[in-house]
Amino acid sequence: MYLQYRNSGFDLERIMTQAWLTRQANFEPVIGFNIPGKTLAVSVTGASCALNCAHCAGVYLQTMTPLEKALHNSNKQNKGETSYLVSGGSDHRGRVPLLENLDKLKKLAEKGPLNLHTGLVSEQEARQLADIAEVVSFDLVGDNETISEVYGFTARVEDYFESYRALQKYTRVIPHLCIGLNKGKIKGEYEALHRLRKEKVEAISMIIFRPTKDTPFSNYDPPIPEEVAYFIASARLMFPRTPLYLGCMRPGGKYRELVDVYALNAGINKIVLPSPAVRKEAARKGLYINVFKECCSL
Repeated sequence: MYLQYRNSGFDLERIMTQAWLTRQANFEPVIGFNIPGKTLAVSVTGASCALNCAHCAGVYLQTMTPLEKALHNSNKQNKGETSYLVSGGSDHRGRVPLLENLDKLKKLAEKGPLNLHTGLVSEQEARQLADIAEVVSFDLVGDNETISEVYGFTARVEDYFESYRALQKYTRVIPHLCIGLNKGKIKGEYEALHRLRKEKVEAISMIIFRPTKDTPFSNYDPPIPEEVAYFIASARLMFPRTPLYLGCMRPGGKYRELVDVYALNAGINKIVLPSPAVRKEAARKGLYINVFKECCSL
C-alpha cells in the first residue's frame, strides 16, 4: 500500500481521502500555522561546513547568525527572539560540533530554549546535549546510497537510527525527513517511515528538497507535488495519532501553494510559513487556526 506514487496502483485521490478521514478521527479540527519570527537560527560554525553536502553546500549557513553574535546581541540588537534553533556545519563524521561549544550554548540557553540540530551522536554525547536541549530536530535518512551521494561520507542508515535512539533516552526528539533529498527522487523516505514505526515517535517533521543555487544539486527538480502528497498521506495512515508537520524548508511559489494544500488535505497538523492558498483552504474546511511564532518543533 505504501509504494512510491509513480509505481503504485493505489490512486492519489483515494489515499488522500483515507488520510483526511484518519486525521478527522484522531485530531480536533485545528491546524497550526507557524510563523517562526521569534526563533533565531544560530550556527556554531559560522558559514563553514566540512562536508559541504550536495543539496546545501553551506549556502543556508550563510543566512544564520553566528553563535558569538547571538550570545552578545544586546536587547536593542535582537529582533524579539525568544528561542534558538542551533545548527552548524558538520565535521567529516557527520557531527555538528555542539559539545565543543557547550559552555557558550549553556549561556545561550539562559536566554531562551534551544532546538538543536545535532547530526550523528554517541550515547554519551546525547546525554550531555540533553542538559541544554529543549528539543532535538534530528534528520533521518532511510537509504545508504543517499547518505553517500548527498552527505559524502561513510555512514549507514542504522547509524542514524542509533543516534536517534540515543537522543530519545535523554530528551525530546522530532525526526525530520527530507522528501526527495537525493536529487529530488524519493528513495529511502518510505523505508525511514517503516523503521520509525518501531521507534518512539512524538511527531514527524517533513521538509522537501529545494534546488539551491551554487550547490551540486542546483539543477535537479524537487519531487512532483503529487508524489509529496502521496508520501504525506502515507505517513498519516502509518502514524494515525502522531502529529505531522510540514517544515520551513521547501520550494516556494506555485509549487509551495500546491504542496501546502495537498499537505493540509493529507492530514498534516502544522505548516511552517503557510502559503495564502493553504490559509484559504483551512478556512474552507472549517479548521480552527492556531498561529505560533516559534519553530514548529518547540
